Amino acid sequence: MTSDPMPANSTVADILIEALPYIRRFSGMTVVVKYGGHAMVDDQLKTDFARDITLLKFIGLNPVVVHGGGPQINRVLDQMGIRPQFVRGMRLTDGPTMDVVEMVLGGKVNKGIVAQINQQGGKAVGLSGKDGGLIEARKMRIVHQADADSPPEIIDPGMVGEVTRIDPGIIHTLSQQGFIPIIAPVGAGAAGETYNINADLVASHIAVALSAGRLMLLTDVDGVVDAHDQLISSIDAATIGRMIDDGSISGGMIPKIEYALHAIKNGVKKVPILNGRRRHAILLELFTDRGIGTEVIE
Repeated sequence: MTSDPMPANSTVADILIEALPYIRRFSGMTVVVKYGGHAMVDDQLKTDFARDITLLKFIGLNPVVVHGGGPQINRVLDQMGIRPQFVRGMRLTDGPTMDVVEMVLGGKVNKGIVAQINQQGGKAVGLSGKDGGLIEARKMRIVHQADADSPPEIIDPGMVGEVTRIDPGIIHTLSQQGFIPIIAPVGAGAAGETYNINADLVASHIAVALSAGRLMLLTDVDGVVDAHDQLISSIDAATIGRMIDDGSISGGMIPKIEYALHAIKNGVKKVPILNGRRRHAILLELFTDRGIGTEVIE
């Protein structure tokens, strides 16, 4: 039982009527959801997410989930005495860290999401990017320049990868059979080596490969805010560049925004950035007249 008050019957009816045209319009559409942050550790939000994804499948959409797992990885690393390090939102990944990443993402986290969706009546299947040749990757090299007067610094992030190819065949097969793919962002290199890949990057490339109608990026903030801390409902590439330069967009939001732009420029119709801590954020974004996050546009 929740503390949320039950809306009056007329309000419930109004909500359903508002959702109807969107349900009809989006039938058959592929929706890639990047799932991460606080929504993955709060019990109520985990249940809500599983119900929302199951509902999408039942009403005719094709949801595909790409998940992160940073807090869970950090917890295990801490237990092992390994201190996590990040550059521009990317986790630096040596051999022992990579072992933990693959174990946590492909094991506990992935199968936990699968179990939650199955408990709600969905048919979820867990995948690593190594399954069925789904994600091919190569080592990422990071060039960091502190300011215009400093020389660029080339940073070796270890076993951090970038996507070179997506083979969506296994996703198509599962979706056509009524399953919901749940994907851990781990890929394989040309020699079979394993790479840890940013989940937003993976979600962006998978959305492009699937010609998705939506790529929905769940995070722990409402979206992108302006200098007055007001939510920006839509943001284009030029504005993004200025806000990165002046520090308004920083840290982990930088790669999230960049990968959203990549998806938009390669055929994905809309990319909203949503607050995953808000209950039923996915449904509110898809099926109401007003979105609740920041939509990234060209």
